[in-house]
Amino acid sequence: MSQFLRPNVAELTPYVPGEQPRDGAAIKLNTNENPYPPSPRVVSALKKSIGRSLRLYPEPLADTLRAAAAFAYGVKAENVLAGNGSDELLAMLLRAFVAPGGQVAFPVPTYSLYDTLALIHGAEPLRVDYAPDFSLPPELFSRSAALTFLCNPNSPSGTLVPPGDIRRLARSLCGLLVVDEAYIDFAETEGASALPLIRELPNLIVLRTFSKSFSLAGMRIGLAFGPEALIAGLAKVKDSYNLNRLSIVAAAAALEDLPWMRRNARRIQRTRARMTRGLEKLGYQVPPSHANFVLARKPGRNLRGVYEALKARNILVRHFDVPALRDSLRISVGTPQEIEILLRELGNLPDGNAPV
Repeated sequence: MSQFLRPNVAELTPYVPGEQPRDGAAIKLNTNENPYPPSPRVVSALKKSIGRSLRLYPEPLADTLRAAAAFAYGVKAENVLAGNGSDELLAMLLRAFVAPGGQVAFPVPTYSLYDTLALIHGAEPLRVDYAPDFSLPPELFSRSAALTFLCNPNSPSGTLVPPGDIRRLARSLCGLLVVDEAYIDFAETEGASALPLIRELPNLIVLRTFSKSFSLAGMRIGLAFGPEALIAGLAKVKDSYNLNRLSIVAAAAALEDLPWMRRNARRIQRTRARMTRGLEKLGYQVPPSHANFVLARKPGRNLRGVYEALKARNILVRHFDVPALRDSLRISVGTPQEIEILLRELGNLPDGNAPV
């Protein structure tokens, strides 16, 4: 490793995204992408925006998008900040609110980028084990960490913490609570989002992404919602022009067609229900999912072999080679046809999984 790297970066195990095959032949159920296209309004708006204006810098604060988000979600533009995907916003949160050596808390297993970003920043990750049902662990409350991350619905479990529990958690903390709602549009529970709580909790930030429910993973767009003072502070550490012109146009157009997104989310909910029933018939345990994926488990078994057997059949799912998840596969909800093929191929596999 290069002698010029910071020691914490030299020792770092980097975040590994899911495979992205280039040939397009695989049934791709490994990165929680939406199987349906974005709104036609997005495509139309992008076509109109490709021209001479691309020679110009974009809006520094993506004000067009902030205004559209404020209107869509019933907040003020000052409560919104846009990022190059919610991943950039996560990094900005560390940059703005965590001193080197400070603590960042989160329940595990969860989105592993939280851990990676904390280590890159030189912060100390405080990992708190989830309960078996993925309810909030009591040990997470009353922590003195500068930031606490909560992925809700959680990845990879798909489970949901209700807003009342989020309110209790935020009020118990000395630092900021960041609720990452990348998958919230797939939740069937009414009033599941923590977004309304930003009006009453001075230490709450809520993140959203356009990668999942809006079918815009390739555009890299995220939003942070929070009290004006927190958003103003976060804006101080962002890159000068962190969103390109086309991403701003695409996201604003997507927010103008919420019915399109919601119809696709309902389609995914229906397929998720059929997929869960099919997996359970095959002997898998599946926690109730409110996301566009499920966690299929066979406790005591290592499902690496199942992952590899599916890959050999050109079906990509996600297996995490960590102790808490070796008995699991995270499977994105694809089209009904893709899930039918997945279930058929799983049913054809021999039950020869190795113990964990």
